[in-house]
Formats: sequence, C-alpha cells, structure tokens
Amino acid sequence: MSEQISDRAARPGLVERVQGVLPARFRPGVAVVPVVRLSGVIGAVTPLRPGMTLAGVAKMLERAFGTKNAKAVALVINSPGGSPVQSRQIYLRIRQLASEKKLPVLVFVEDVAASGGYMIACAGDEIYCDPSSILGSIGVVGGSFGLEGLIKKIGVERRLYTAGSHKAMLDPFLPENPDDVARLKAIQREIHAIFIALVKQSRGGRLKGADDVLFTGEYWAGESAINLGLADGVGDLRSTLRARYGEKVLTPVIAPAAGMLAGLLGRRAPGAGSLGTLDTIGGLPDEVISALETRAIWAKFGF
Repeated sequence: MSEQISDRAARPGLVERVQGVLPARFRPGVAVVPVVRLSGVIGAVTPLRPGMTLAGVAKMLERAFGTKNAKAVALVINSPGGSPVQSRQIYLRIRQLASEKKLPVLVFVEDVAASGGYMIACAGDEIYCDPSSILGSIGVVGGSFGLEGLIKKIGVERRLYTAGSHKAMLDPFLPENPDDVARLKAIQREIHAIFIALVKQSRGGRLKGADDVLFTGEYWAGESAINLGLADGVGDLRSTLRARYGEKVLTPVIAPAAGMLAGLLGRRAPGAGSLGTLDTIGGLPDEVISALETRAIWAKFGF
C-alpha cells in the first residue's frame, strides 16, 4: 500500500518533467495562435511571376488551422488586390477551414488591404490595422491602351482574323468601340455586386457608412476605415494576441513549403520572395513588365 502511495506522489513530478521536454506548443494550457502571412498582388502577374493564389497559399492555411492547441488563426495581410476570382477563392477557403475547425480568425492589416486584399481580410472574424494602414477600394477596375494611332504613325498594318463578332473586343490596336465598353462595364458591375455582397455578409451590422460611400472604390486610412466599420480597431499582432491569450501565447509563423524542385528552379512560393537567377535570365522582358505592373498597383495606394 505504501508503495502505491509513493508511486502516486511521484507521478506529478514525472508528468511535469515529461511536459518540460515537449515543444512549448504541445504543452497543455499553452495558447497557440498560428500566423499566416498573405502578401503581394493577387493572381497571375506574368507567367514567370505568379502572385498570390489559392494554390500557393492553401497548404499554409491547412497547416495553420490544423495546428495542435490552436486557439485562433491570425492572418497578416499586405496586398493591394488583383484577381477577384483568386481573392474570393482564398476568402472562401479560409472561411471553410474556420468553420470545420471551429477557430476564430483574426486579421492584421500591415500597409494595405485594398480591393482583393480587403476581400481576403473580410474572411476574418475581426480586422485590426495600424492608423496608417490603407483599407477599402471596394470596386472593380480594368484598363488598356489605345495603340491604333501609334501603329499608323510608324507604318504598321494591323491584320486580325476572328470567328465570332466580339472576339476582338477591346483590342488595343483597334479604335475603341462604345458597344464593347458597355459590355465590359456590365461585367464589372456584376463582379462589383458580388464583392459588395461579400463585404456586407462578412461585416454585417458593423458597417456604418452608406453604400454610396463604402462601395465607390474609395479607400481610407486606418482610423477612418474603423469609423466606417471596415475594421474593428487599431492593433498589432503581438500586443493584441498577448492581451487576449496571455503573455506566453505562442505565435508560430506558418511558412510556405519549399520543395526540391522549387529550389532547383530558383523559385519560391508567391509572396515569399522573388524568382531566382534562372528565371530572371530566361525571361528578362517579362520580369521588367512584371516589376512595372506590380509597382503600378502598389503605387496607387501610395506605396
């Protein structure tokens, strides 16, 4: 009997020693909030430089929501937007995982969450930002150039053959056709309506501005965005999570996987860095165009 009592008395110390050698995130009572960074232009910029896509971030999201002892998932967003399709697919995947794992999603905006970047931010149950962050731009934009005058000036004859009366719609080397512009605007209005519905569904009664203010494509700095209900408060990731989950909260960053093939090709996952030397040498014109396009998108928001 005395031996049994002695064994029982020793067990707590043994349990503590075993727990002490476990990684911190596997110890009972330790709050864990995995962090996923979603950064960059959304969608394909050029074939050689893909931007943020669902295919590129899906594994990170699945790993984050599958983290043992997770109390929530934190998303750090820094994106000026891009493809509405990829933006919505990423949004939907985040919400699906949040529902499956029954975990809240906390979004922290860095420099900008605009257009498609804000659409992804709406996947958060709460959105926090810096006073100087840019949020909003709830609209749809498309652009091109009119080059028909240039080719006439340099003596180039345009030869275009199509099957389908609208196949060459908005060709930059042809004069602008008002009917084609009207068709494009109709498509943009349809996509805009989808975006508006998503924001209203996600933010609900927290939205405080009128539709003709919130959904014009305008964007705002942090405090104004909060006043309009586009964000919930000012806060950085570290301070907000410590205040909510305690000083010992763990925030492991879920990094993109880098496979052997990716290493051989000099590629890194979208948002994790630039393409490597092989791609840069082989596709220099595309790289220059990509850099200019990306820079123009960021510059719209002052970055």
